[in-house]
Amino acid sequence: MKVLVINAGSSSLKYQLMDPETREVLAKGLCERIGIDGRLTHKIPARDAKHEFEIPMPTHAEAIQAVLDALLSPEYGVIKSASEIDAVGHRVVHGGEKFAASALITGEVMAAIEECIPLAPLHNPANITGIKACQAVMPGVPMVAVFDTAFHQTMPAKSYIYALPYEYYEKDKVRRYGFHGTSHKYVSGRAAAMLGKPIEQLKIITCHLGNGSSVTAVDGGKSVDTSMGFTPLAGLPMGTRSGDLDAGILEYLMNRYGYDIKEMLNILNKKSGVLGISGVSSDFRDLSDAAEQGNQRAELAVDAFNYGVKKLIGAYAAAMGGVDAIVFTAGVGENSADQRLAIASGLEFMGVKMDAQANNVRGRETVISTADSRVKVLLIPTDEELMIAMDTANIVNQ
Repeated sequence: MKVLVINAGSSSLKYQLMDPETREVLAKGLCERIGIDGRLTHKIPARDAKHEFEIPMPTHAEAIQAVLDALLSPEYGVIKSASEIDAVGHRVVHGGEKFAASALITGEVMAAIEECIPLAPLHNPANITGIKACQAVMPGVPMVAVFDTAFHQTMPAKSYIYALPYEYYEKDKVRRYGFHGTSHKYVSGRAAAMLGKPIEQLKIITCHLGNGSSVTAVDGGKSVDTSMGFTPLAGLPMGTRSGDLDAGILEYLMNRYGYDIKEMLNILNKKSGVLGISGVSSDFRDLSDAAEQGNQRAELAVDAFNYGVKKLIGAYAAAMGGVDAIVFTAGVGENSADQRLAIASGLEFMGVKMDAQANNVRGRETVISTADSRVKVLLIPTDEELMIAMDTANIVNQ
């Protein structure tokens, strides 16, 4: 079976054509500058080939057509007919409370996704545009929506409710939703496979650490708590996002400097996080280099981030009444041995014993704790596209 995975942004579109059963990626690429001029980067992993094109893309429909043309090209294509594409899986950021799992896209499902636009005004409209573009160019091909929020819909009310007047939840659906759900679902499933145990018997803490970061408590295969909230602004300090803070700070700064709410949110989303603390960069690699050169603010930024992850691990272990495994994934989680070690250090009281030599690795699925560590620590590269393809295949084949 071949599944085309689509991740549509407002002016870009990422794609992968893959076989979810063999996990082979036949082709992948990126359409950029949609609505401006148009650029397509098309890669064929098996041939180690990369092709770049300037193609007019006034709308996402032209971008999808360009993707299909690339996949079908006699020169750099990987399929002979569009009929070889059995289904399309779409990443959709927000499903609200309506979707606790991926869903076959119907008129009713599209209407529900549109109803969630106020919850994700920057993302859901772009996701909808990508779906409609595919439907126009690929009529009759089954399509599935895979939601970032769906995995977290198993959280109990005590985890997702905010201590606001209850009518804001009842009328406006203000609650914790959580994000990165596709990643947390994938790596927790892989952790169970690596440990050789049914996921229903495991308590796992998954740490998706990168420019955007979140930590999730997965009990018996279900998300029971997560660090992102009503929006992806909550939780850990991230590349440019503040993470959790005292809401009174907003009033204080707005009154002091005359900011309106738009400017205040711009500061919290784009000028804060480790960039804000360090004044150097939102990229943890830059911060590491600067810290080694004696930049104390860069060191503080990394320390604050690591400390935040450590606190969440401790909190989620308490919430679940124990933990069997801790998983590190995403850009920082997969590639920074120093940060993994710093986060895990001090957790020996929980039964964590890191293996410094095993931890000295990047981007490879492996155990990085000692053989006698009561809590296993795993490095698992995330693969959200594969998770989307697998969900799509399962739904279409039902």
